[in-house]
Amino acid sequence: MNRAVSGGVFPGAVLLWAESGKIMFHGAAGTCDQAGNRKVTPSSVYDLASLTKPLATTLAVSELIGEGLMALSSPLSELLPGVKDTDKADITLDMLLRHTSGLPAHRAYFKRIDPKDPNPRYKLCQMILSEPLEGLPGENELYSDLGFMLLARVVETVSGQRLDRFVRQRIYAPLGLERLFFIDLKAKENPASFEDIVPTSRCPWRGRVMAGEVEDENAWAAGGIEGHAGLFGDALSVYRLGDEILKALGNGHPKVLRPKVLQSFMQKAAGRSRVAGFDTPSGGNSSAGTGFPRNGIGHLGFTGTSLWMAPETGRVVVLLTNRVHPSRDNWKIKEFRPRIHNLIHEIASSNSNTNIQV
Repeated sequence: MNRAVSGGVFPGAVLLWAESGKIMFHGAAGTCDQAGNRKVTPSSVYDLASLTKPLATTLAVSELIGEGLMALSSPLSELLPGVKDTDKADITLDMLLRHTSGLPAHRAYFKRIDPKDPNPRYKLCQMILSEPLEGLPGENELYSDLGFMLLARVVETVSGQRLDRFVRQRIYAPLGLERLFFIDLKAKENPASFEDIVPTSRCPWRGRVMAGEVEDENAWAAGGIEGHAGLFGDALSVYRLGDEILKALGNGHPKVLRPKVLQSFMQKAAGRSRVAGFDTPSGGNSSAGTGFPRNGIGHLGFTGTSLWMAPETGRVVVLLTNRVHPSRDNWKIKEFRPRIHNLIHEIASSNSNTNIQV
């Protein structure tokens, strides 16, 4: 990892690798920013970016399904007001979770949101519902932030709670995950872990380096809490939640999550690369390397984060970096991700005492 730092892959990183509930490695390398004034520690907090999708939004949906308040087959027309007579009416939760809704990947809605708007999240939802579809619902797979923004509205409408409060009360707090949180940009108080947060990019639109504020512009315009981005956390918290997911999938006894529901999410359609809420290894060019089984699950985050899990073996690998600091144009992590996962697989397979050199 030190070689990756010196090679400019990222300023710093935290890696955690576990096998069947036992942490094999948990270490940090590098510094929090380009200036090198503060070293990364194993407890450093990162902007998790799109890890928000599986670790917050997907799990929130699974809880509401488990309570019988909705189903994977439920269409948006039954879940959100104002959808019935639109082309979004027949989009189901399953389509949104699997990125087959037909919604576009991304739109720069933040440019059209007034910073003084008292309810920017409502306006964002209305803009998504007015967005023309790029394909028929259920037909093709197109990774979409917009779909998960709608899922957040579904969670909030059905539960009566804001997404961050719902996952905090129902999932994170019962598991003791105090260092997994959203940052409400409109709140007067910051979380206790605020000083540990690693900065991300220098944003031209906002005119500053982002630190303690979500990197994603649409999530920022929404006040920091969205279904596709906004979650912050440290590696240990991400691992512990990942371990709870694996327990729900058959590797133990989960404390909070519902096994039958999550197991139904794992059914993979022919020709698709995703299950509900999670990505799967894509073969030889996967960011998870070549050692993860094809039924492994995980996700990437734009800021340089990733989580990969193997339900069969209980392996969990958490990689947290701020590869976007100071610029988003740095894509060297694409080569690093599979290399570090392959190294872990080689060490685990050989039963050697070789250490990952930080």
